Amino acid sequence: MSPHAHKQRTVRRSFAVGLPIALLAAIAVAGTAMGVPGHEGSEDGGQERAPRVVGSALLGDLPLGRFSNALLPGSVADDRGVDLGGIGSDIYPAGRKGEFWTVTDRGPNGQIKVDGKKRRAFPVPGFDPAIVKVRVVGDRVQVLKAIAITTQSGKAVTGLSNQASRDEAPYTYDAKTPLTYNPNGLDTEGIVRAADGTFWLADEYGPSLVHVSAHGKVLARHVPKGLKLQGADYPVVESLPGILLGRKTNRGFEGLAQLPGGDLVLAVQSPLSVPDTAAGEKSRNARLLRFSPKKRAVTAEYAYRFDAVDVVDPGEDDTSELKISSLVAVGRHGLLVQERTDRTFRLHRVTLPHGAGILGGAWDDPATSPSYEQLDDPSAGGVPLLRKSLVADFGKVAGVPGKIEGVALVGRDTLALINDNDFGMTDGPDAFDAQGRLVDSGIETTVTYVRLPRPLHG
Repeated sequence: MSPHAHKQRTVRRSFAVGLPIALLAAIAVAGTAMGVPGHEGSEDGGQERAPRVVGSALLGDLPLGRFSNALLPGSVADDRGVDLGGIGSDIYPAGRKGEFWTVTDRGPNGQIKVDGKKRRAFPVPGFDPAIVKVRVVGDRVQVLKAIAITTQSGKAVTGLSNQASRDEAPYTYDAKTPLTYNPNGLDTEGIVRAADGTFWLADEYGPSLVHVSAHGKVLARHVPKGLKLQGADYPVVESLPGILLGRKTNRGFEGLAQLPGGDLVLAVQSPLSVPDTAAGEKSRNARLLRFSPKKRAVTAEYAYRFDAVDVVDPGEDDTSELKISSLVAVGRHGLLVQERTDRTFRLHRVTLPHGAGILGGAWDDPATSPSYEQLDDPSAGGVPLLRKSLVADFGKVAGVPGKIEGVALVGRDTLALINDNDFGMTDGPDAFDAQGRLVDSGIETTVTYVRLPRPLHG
């Protein structure tokens, strides 16, 4: 019996999925109750010495085709046995206790080698990234609402690659047949909801910052100067620094935070490939940007340096595994920054300084040599690095899943974490069986509550 068949038999029989409107509220499955989050004090009078998991909840199974076609009828002809997942790209409090906004990434995808070269496979090319509102109830994650992300004409943006000159070529599930590039495609990762009800999303392809209406229509996509994205069915604005064109493939914007005044802070997931790929692979120097929705412009750029990879993930020696996947605003000028590998992560706190930082200076000029990314000691090179302090090392916290990509603050001392389960997909030709059906990894989307040893004050 395949892992997927086993999962179907043991999980799906526990509940039924109803009609399109009802099914979104019906997705639930028993998890492991580990505590009841919510209060801001510790049980031992404030004497806790380490973070600890106090609750865990799982998202139940829902066929991806049924989910997608309820939002955009006819968008998915064959989901190849894939269930809804991938909503762990980010998590943002929705106002009520236990409720969150999440966003899927570009959809099921993986890499398969053909003739010795890796190809990017999209087994469900009609899938449309979606904003998903969830509620944590005990050990279950329920879907309350889903919003399809659409173009100006109401069509699916899809998650397909944008440009042949810049992005990986898209292929079918077996990596044998090329798919068509789509300039509308988004690889959505970060999400915040603005006071006016609209959403801001971080995208890895551009990289870009995407403004979306409350109903999911793309209002504007802010991209780096010089991207020259043609043919999109929504406004494309070249308002971001051109140096971002040097983003590593699949490592564009991922972390996104909203400050109390409405400004946004974005993190490039990995160091830029400036001046070349080799420099980016070895670098620990990342960039954060501050964007003003009122001015529709970047107002500051901050230099941030990762810890050594074996500090973040003991035993790992590949610096290119370092990533920033989540940012969380704390007070008016504070920010939590997640440094992670796929196995574990550490959370640091920084205070954003006044001024534009390195924006518009020599470090934004690709001709500068050595580049910011090539500096072994940026401070000695005159770069004003953000000063950081460690909040928690989650490699030392039992019960936290791997590949956490979303972090939210839900109380002065409590965090909600969500993992990216990659829609149950793995890389390689064994991701699908001989009939083209998914061999599920068995990894579930999980919301995990963690209580910190001390409150985070704004």
